[in-house]
Amino acid sequence: MNYIYYNKNLTEKAKENRMNPTVPEKIMWKILRGKQLGDYKFIRQKPIDNFIIDFYCSELLLAIEIDGDSHAFQDDYDAFRTKKLNAFGIKVIRYSNSEIIVSIDGVYEDLKNKINKMISIISPPDKGDILGLV
Repeated sequence: MNYIYYNKNLTEKAKENRMNPTVPEKIMWKILRGKQLGDYKFIRQKPIDNFIIDFYCSELLLAIEIDGDSHAFQDDYDAFRTKKLNAFGIKVIRYSNSEIIVSIDGVYEDLKNKINKMISIISPPDKGDILGLV
């Protein structure tokens, strides 16, 4: 795994964010923490480049972003962030606050399917359901 640059000035802000998660972040963390999702480790509020990623799995090079109300007015910025993260080889998956609050089970199923698809691209096809969660 190659080192991915991050702005060290964001470390303190990331720590503050971890200490004060939003409600959707708390809900999402319940399904990501403790390697509950296919034995993959996710961390919260990970500085990468000049951004702080809501949830990140280094093994999968996967960023999960939760878009709050403010994101409705920053499509260009979100697209820029995604493009920059993609340049590092990081795939970005986005969910809205309302998706998480209203349908965490649907978000969980969607995320599980997307991870299975990512893994199937790099794993032999005879492995079947890699996460064992289908």
